[in-house]
Formats: sequence, structure tokens, C-alpha cells
Amino acid sequence: MIELGFHTDNWRPLSLSFEGAVDKGLELGLKHVEFAAIHGQNFIQAMGYDPGISLQSNAKALKRYLDQKGVQVSQIDGAYPLMGPNGSTFGVQYVQQAIRFAAELECPSVDTTDGAFEIEGLTRDEVFRITCDNYRQILPWAEDYKVIVAVEPHGPYTNDADFMQRLFDHFESEYLRFNMDTGNNFISGQDPVEYCKRFRKYLVHMHIKDVSPQLAAAARGEETGIGSSIVPIGGGVNADNIKAVLKFLADTQWDGVASIECHGSDENMQASVDFLHAALADVGQH
Repeated sequence: MIELGFHTDNWRPLSLSFEGAVDKGLELGLKHVEFAAIHGQNFIQAMGYDPGISLQSNAKALKRYLDQKGVQVSQIDGAYPLMGPNGSTFGVQYVQQAIRFAAELECPSVDTTDGAFEIEGLTRDEVFRITCDNYRQILPWAEDYKVIVAVEPHGPYTNDADFMQRLFDHFESEYLRFNMDTGNNFISGQDPVEYCKRFRKYLVHMHIKDVSPQLAAAARGEETGIGSSIVPIGGGVNADNIKAVLKFLADTQWDGVASIECHGSDENMQASVDFLHAALADVGQH
């Protein structure tokens, strides 16, 4: 069964706290939450104006709070770019601690990805070697804590299907899996339906993003990812792809959470939920 969830980052442009974002999701009937991990402290978050969660916070207390609200964590967004030297220096330890935190919350997966641009001075083969070194340090943590590491298309390497296939083939690990993102994949110039089909066997979680006509006209094929959708899900040029992805997943009996990513205004979120409920009903999911 495809379940709907939400990313608390939808409300970051509105300076809402994590608790405020959870309440907004609950008002919409959504009980699966995803949030960004902060490795250390961020004074904006501490003052209540950012919906991420510090990995230094008390995971047991957070779990109690979420249990009382009737909310489950579908995934932790640990998407510091892992491909390249900065991933070695900063990303590996960041994701390792996100895995530990996820286990405390009984959260099944941690999201990872690459950066927005190709790494200057390195060939794709060199980037692939460093990427494998980085994931090689992360996967033992995933195996020990029983938390899946998901890879999301967001940059030039993760939106390269051959690079992604090579990565999955290299490890052949049940703890290295795929987080689909309909908006990132579309803006990179790919076909989200075909991309999802190719990596269906690895799929454990999904981000649902639409793309405005203006952004698609200006950036499709030039950019490789977007933070979130300005328009509601179903209100942009990616709507038909989203419906087709959901139909394909329903037809192949995929079980998982589709996490809504759009600007978190009340109007946007309500329209997104309405569109997705209708799309899921059309494929016999609700």
C-alpha cells in the first residue's frame, strides 16, 4: 500500500518549528513524517524557526512525542552530498550519526545524495571510486543498526542512471536502496516514470514533487534538483508523471511512503493532499 507522508522542510520557508510542522501534517491526516537532520546545533532551529532536528537531541524524548501524536518517522533526510572529497570529510560522519539516530526512533531509512554540480577536476570514474569509499564506511553502520541507506536522485551523478546502477551493483546490499524524487528527476531532463521503473527493485521511499511551468521552462535539463515545489502537487507540469509513477507502483504492489515536498502554505498542502488522494483512488490505493 502506498502511504502519504510529508517532509517538515516544506515549512522551512515559513520559519515553522518541527512541532508546528507535525501539527500541520496531522491536520491534513498525514501520519508519516520525514525531517532534515542537523549535525550539531543551529540557533535558528533552537529558537523554533526551522523544522529540522539536531542529532544531538534526545531521540527517546522525540520518539515519545511522536508516539503521543500518533506519527511515525518514514525517513531521516541525511542528504549532505556524499559524492566526492567533501562527502568523505563531512558526509560520512553525518550519515553515520543519522543512522544511529534513526535506529533510536525505529525509523527504517536515511536519505543520501550528491551535490548540485559536478566536482571540478575529477572524472566520473574518480568520483565513483570516492563514492564507493564513502558508502563503504557507512554501510557497516546501516547493517549493525538495521537502517537502510537510500540514495536519492538530486545531482548530476544520482540523476545518471548508469552511475546509480553501477553503485547498486557494486555493493549488492539490502541496506543500500533507492529514494525516488519525481521533481528532481524531471528537472534534470529525465523521464521520472522510466527512472522509477529502472530502479523499482531498490525502491524503499519516495519524494513527490511537482514543477511549475516557469521553472521547467527556465531550468529543465540545466538543473539537477530542486528543494521543493513552489506549486502544489498536481499544479505543475509534472502532474501526469506523478500519476503515472503512482499507477506503476500500485500495479507492481509497492509498499512504502510517498513524502510530499512542496511549499508548506495551507493552500498548497491541502491541494497536494487532495490531488494525491484522488490519484491513489484512481489506482485502487484509497
